[in-house]
Amino acid sequence: MAMTEKAPNKVGISSTAAAKVAELLEREVSSAPEEHSGKSYALRVAVQPGGCAGLRYALYFDDEKRDGDEVMISEGVEVRVDKMSAPYLRGATIDYVDGLQQSGFTIDNPNAKGSCACGDSAQF
Repeated sequence: MAMTEKAPNKVGISSTAAAKVAELLEREVSSAPEEHSGKSYALRVAVQPGGCAGLRYALYFDDEKRDGDEVMISEGVEVRVDKMSAPYLRGATIDYVDGLQQSGFTIDNPNAKGSCACGDSAQF
């Protein structure tokens, strides 16, 4: 996992995750070009109620920049975090794992006091 330098208190992304985001975004935009024409997409990372540990992570492509968003560019990927999720995600790093036992995005979050076995949710 190659990591990029990130500003303190910001969300970082590994080069592996950035490459996967670029691949998925290209696939998303090319599958319905008329729907995506003229829009600028970024990776939105959020913390939402739910999951077995209390809060779950959400990662998705978003074309809307909201008031109060923290926006950072890491490894060439624009990452947006809403103002409610930002305190929970400060210093977190997004990675992508592709192996026999696990495949998908992971979040290494120094703010989490615990997480569930699946890694999709955390306690703060």
